[in-house]
Amino acid sequence: MAVKVLVVDDSGFFRRRVSEILSADPNIQVIGTATNGREAIDQAIALKPDVITMDYEMPMMDGITAVRNIMQRCPTPVLMFSSLTHEGARVTLDALDAGAVDFLPKNFEDISRNPEKVKQMLCEKVHSIARSNRRYSSPVSAPTQTASSPSQAAHVGSAPAAPRPPMPAAPVANAAAVKRKAYRLVAIGTSTGGPVALQRVLTQLPANFPAPIVLIQHMPAAFTKAFAERLDKLCRISVKEAEDGDLLRPGLALLAPGGKQMMIDQRGAVKILPGDERLNYKPCVDITFGSAAKSFNDKVLALVLTGMGADGREGARLLKQCGSQVWAQDEASCVIYGMPMAVVKADLADAVYSLDDIGKHLAEACI
Repeated sequence: MAVKVLVVDDSGFFRRRVSEILSADPNIQVIGTATNGREAIDQAIALKPDVITMDYEMPMMDGITAVRNIMQRCPTPVLMFSSLTHEGARVTLDALDAGAVDFLPKNFEDISRNPEKVKQMLCEKVHSIARSNRRYSSPVSAPTQTASSPSQAAHVGSAPAAPRPPMPAAPVANAAAVKRKAYRLVAIGTSTGGPVALQRVLTQLPANFPAPIVLIQHMPAAFTKAFAERLDKLCRISVKEAEDGDLLRPGLALLAPGGKQMMIDQRGAVKILPGDERLNYKPCVDITFGSAAKSFNDKVLALVLTGMGADGREGARLLKQCGSQVWAQDEASCVIYGMPMAVVKADLADAVYSLDDIGKHLAEACI
């Protein structure tokens, strides 16, 4: 059955081009278009699409407000289009908080210059998020906590929870099974759904978290600095975009810069390398995990969170061979159960946890 898509954009040119690209795929059907956020809500309720593509800047109602309303009234996977600027990154992260599943850069030049590449990327995104778990869940908004009031939580861009059908139970380790250890590094890899998942996990960690952290999130170069700044404001630990020569230290999370590769040496120094065109992912979880295995052997705790594909599996294999621990996010709490599934199916996961439990267990595991 074809994936039904609603295209939302105030630009007539962009609506037509996106509709044409999607309609060329025999397994995708564009069932409607909308020119602003209010129309998008009405069309979403009336047409019940499988996926919505959404612009941000529109008259009458912007895309983020529309996403929040759609998640409240008829939860539907949303793919945001965003500009490759710092402001575009901030807006995109707000949209993900509001409930959008994923995003694509909105670049008119690419559409005219590389139509086949754009077509492939857009159609792949639509197919993948059509299969996502987000249709049945409310946005996973992270609580923000301050040092002066650790118990006070405020949800960012949250929406009332929508009914969720029963899902197959995944094996979930309990708190008693957490292996406590003086880890030299916590390494977390993720992709689709990752910005919100990382926010949920890292906001649960105390300011005195005893281990250094590296984060590998599939994300464009223009986005990672804004994402690191956002996490730093929300978390009690410190978060920054990694730079070449940065040193690992407890309570600091270093986010791999988009478009590049991040490795760690035995001294605990970060190496930032150019993105290799032969690699699909820049940054790549496998590369960072592999360097961690070589440098720290059995002193690494690696986590693989929600995301498309299998990046992280081979790096997890190297870590396991060295005696390190690997955790995976469970299927029910993933937006896309791809990367964690690859680790679980390869029998590399020492534990499988729900997103809500990962931060708590992480805080317990590191001594």
